[in-house]
This record gives sequence, structure tokens and C-alpha cells, in this order.
Amino acid sequence: MENTYHIPVLLNEVISGLEIKPNGIYVDLTLGGAGHSSEIAKKLSNGILIGFDKDLEAILESTKKLSKIIKISKDGIPKAGEALLINKDFKLAPEILKSLGIESVDGILIDLGVSSHQIDTPSRGFSFKSSGDLDMRMDQSQSLTAKKLVNELSEEQLKKIFWEFGEEEFASKIAKNIVKERQNGPIETTLQLNEIVENALPKKVVFSRGGAAKKVFQALRIAVNGELDNLKETLENLIEMLKPGGKICIISFHSLEDRIVKSVFKEKSLGCVCPPSFPKCVCNHIPSIKIITKKPIVASEQELKQNSRSASAKLRIAEKI
Repeated sequence: MENTYHIPVLLNEVISGLEIKPNGIYVDLTLGGAGHSSEIAKKLSNGILIGFDKDLEAILESTKKLSKIIKISKDGIPKAGEALLINKDFKLAPEILKSLGIESVDGILIDLGVSSHQIDTPSRGFSFKSSGDLDMRMDQSQSLTAKKLVNELSEEQLKKIFWEFGEEEFASKIAKNIVKERQNGPIETTLQLNEIVENALPKKVVFSRGGAAKKVFQALRIAVNGELDNLKETLENLIEMLKPGGKICIISFHSLEDRIVKSVFKEKSLGCVCPPSFPKCVCNHIPSIKIITKKPIVASEQELKQNSRSASAKLRIAEKI
């Protein structure tokens, strides 16, 4: 399993941005294969590393990898010089951290991308390039799958998902094609769905995209895993947990996520947020962060050559005031 986990995206930029203190408390909210966390752990002496991932396979892989670098907590209690790995969605992190007695942390990392391990495992159903069950669940214990959505939602509901979560300009035609095709039997595999999408698009679009179904698969993945649900509120709560001088690094891979991150950072970095027409400030809004990256950091040419999946990655960093 180890070799199938992805090369961590923007690794040097993340480690530099976090400015890791050897005795600090750091939270990796999307562990994956512990690519980023391994480097964080190497810089800790008496600090604490807490990792979250709702994919149990990722937790098992991270445990194996991190145990070579740092002691793994066995009792679920975060202690100095140890890592605690938690098999939960990162949106539950603020509540869980506080239940563990952790009120503030020195650094937070969120990598919102799908791990290469998930994409490269056909049975997980994330890729339109290989045959697999239409699954797309990051948490394998949940009941909702992409297959269920594709076969049970109405044409209008599918259109809404493809447009809102995939920004797919052919959402209407694709949804219509899916409803028509499933009358012949259930749509069960990734390649079945990919063919249906391709048949709904103009040929020039199919050949120009480098993956005709990319937007549809993204939209279904977001819907299945609730990736945008409460994301803004979660980010705001996490920022509040940072110690003064603490850093938050967020890597996004599509415009929907990046817009939310950018919006939260902007809102939290502003002083007055009163409408421009107000003659004087009445909101008494106080900025809580300083934005470090005026523009998002993207992959270097060298990284792009080594890891093509870093092409759409955008890293934004902010510091708690």
C-alpha cells in the first residue's frame, strides 16, 4: 500500500509556511499517506502531532509510516513527543480537539485533494480512467455512494449537482443522458458512466478536455463526501483555535474550495466590514489573521515534472494575530 500513496503536494512550501516549533502542537486534518505529517514529525522533539482522516486505509498507512519517526499514542490521549491519529472527518476536529483538552494549536494543515492512493485504486471508483465500482466514498463505512446518486436522483437533481459542484456547462444534457441510459439497467461502473458522459458531449469537447467526465466525477465525489458542507464554518472555527503567531496552510484543488478559503481568509483579515455607505464604523470587527500569501502558491516547474497532479494545487497561508 505504501508506494501507492501520493507524493505530498507543495511539501517544502507547506513546511516552510508552518514554521514548525519543536515543542509545538500541529494538526494535519487530511493525513492521506502522511506525506506532509512525516516531515512535520521530523521537526518535533517534544511537540504533539494530531492527524485526522475519515479514510481508515489512510489511518493505517499513516500509522505505519509515522511510527518510524514518532511514537504513536496508544491511549487516545495527546502527549508531548507523540502523534495521535484519529479516524474522523476533519470537520469534527474543533469539537474533538477541545474534548481532548486542546484549546489552541501552533499550526494547522488541510490538503483538500483526493489522495493518489484513492484515485489509483479502481475499486474505490474515483477515476474515470479505470474500471471500478461507482463508489467514491472516502469513508467506506457510509452508505451513500456515487452509484446511488447516479441511479436514484432525478434529472433535475443530477443537473444541479453537475453544475454546482462540477461547474459543468453541459450538465443538463449529461443528466438527461444518464436518466435515459439507466432505463436499460443500473449504471454501476466508472467506465459506464464515463461513456455516457462522453456520448453527451460534442466530440471537440471530448478531445479537448483531457478527460471528458472529469467535472462530473468531481461533482459526484463532492456530493458523496459532503466536501463543501460546513467547510466555511469549520475553517472559521479552526482559525479561532490557532495561537497568536500560529499558521494555517490550506491546499485546494478546484475553484469551489479555493473561493471558500479565500473568502474566509479575507473576512478574518479585515478590520471594518461595514457597508461602504456607512459614514462611520459600527461593526467593531477586529481582524484575527494576517494573510501571508497575497496570491496562492502554486507548484514549481520542477514539481510539475515530478508530480503532474500538483498542477491544480493552490496553497494559501495565514497567520493568527
